[in-house]
Amino acid sequence: MALGTRRAALLAAGAAAVLTLSAACGTSGPGGSGANAWALTGGDEQTIRSSFESWNSDHPDHAINAEFFANDAYKQKIRTSIGAGGAPTLIFGWGGGTLRDWVDAGKVVPISELVEDETELTDRFLPSVLDTGVVDGKTYALPNNGMQPVLLYYNKKLFDRIGAEPPSTWDELMDLVPRFQEEGIAPFAIGGQSRWPQLMWLEYLVDRIGGPEVFDAIVANEPGAWSHPAVKRAGEMIRELVDAGGFIKGYNSIAADSGADAALLYTDKAAMYLMGSWAYPSIKDSAPEFISDGHLGYTTFPTVEDGKGDPANIVGNPANYWAVSADASEKEKEAATQYLTEGLMSDSYVDTLLENGSVPPVKGIDKRLSTTDDPDYLSFVYDLAAQAPNFELSWDQALSPKQADALLTNLEQLFSGQMSPEQFCEAMDSTIEQK
Repeated sequence: MALGTRRAALLAAGAAAVLTLSAACGTSGPGGSGANAWALTGGDEQTIRSSFESWNSDHPDHAINAEFFANDAYKQKIRTSIGAGGAPTLIFGWGGGTLRDWVDAGKVVPISELVEDETELTDRFLPSVLDTGVVDGKTYALPNNGMQPVLLYYNKKLFDRIGAEPPSTWDELMDLVPRFQEEGIAPFAIGGQSRWPQLMWLEYLVDRIGGPEVFDAIVANEPGAWSHPAVKRAGEMIRELVDAGGFIKGYNSIAADSGADAALLYTDKAAMYLMGSWAYPSIKDSAPEFISDGHLGYTTFPTVEDGKGDPANIVGNPANYWAVSADASEKEKEAATQYLTEGLMSDSYVDTLLENGSVPPVKGIDKRLSTTDDPDYLSFVYDLAAQAPNFELSWDQALSPKQADALLTNLEQLFSGQMSPEQFCEAMDSTIEQK
């Protein structure tokens, strides 16, 4: 998942965007640091982009050349580059199992090796978010954008058309499917071609049914953990939703990186959209009137009858993170360190995040939320993340890359009907790393 960030139309313009910023932020000339950074298109891209542009203008000797990639393309590129020793100076990531792999392989350096007192960098962040960048008690990665819980977005116009309220229970959600279908409206938008959007459904259902302990056992590589009744039941519920026609026709050909899934919501083609809060800045950029006219609604994932999970639990990404490559030169590390110290989450950085509809994971911004253009939404996200009993990292980032790949492949087959819930559980159990 990544759970990453996206914006409509940027996929087609991605190459041009990379060239534009590379030219603007070039550091290969005399006096340049040679440092570089890779990040994602969409979502909080504009904040990160403008931060580097401003930084490079004010710090030409410590400039950082930034390039932006679509989510899926980036994941492939960074994995190959890190393995080959060609990682950028600042590595964009999600924390979790992937970060641990980088640490175990000696590919990233702890913050304590870059500064004399790391608390100057770490104390600005909310502990629950900062913790995702910690491995074995050491901080290796710092948050670089807004908190990203997965929300249930909905189109208020379409709900008004059928006289319905957003679902608070799974049964209510299922009852809405035929009502929207009768009006020729797809109940849910989803970018199935990208696979990771399907994961959000499994994550929330497993948590609502069995609580966070189920995935804790999976992360701990307990034999048979994937065959927990909560996982099997979640798979059955996903199949029930798919079979009922819950998702827009042809969803397997829709790519999330292009923003085509979000467009279905704000062009009145789909009534609901389960996606991380990174979708809000993208929708705001692509269809600002949809938000300003009050047509976008948002709520939490429904409860499941007799479920053990706390309804206040959330899944998603606490944030995205910057880690510093161990293969970078001392000059490149110096530039990265100075940027992390003075440029990352500066007042202007935080202001830009808020203006774009993202909630920075920093302390003491409660009052600033009320002065923004999106006070209700930003406060909703901030409170949701701050008060959640459990904020579960996206599974494709919490697990090892090898296991995450298997998860996305098997989940795609579950959605398509090529694999039953029982077969899904068995296939995932075979990926458990026996101790």
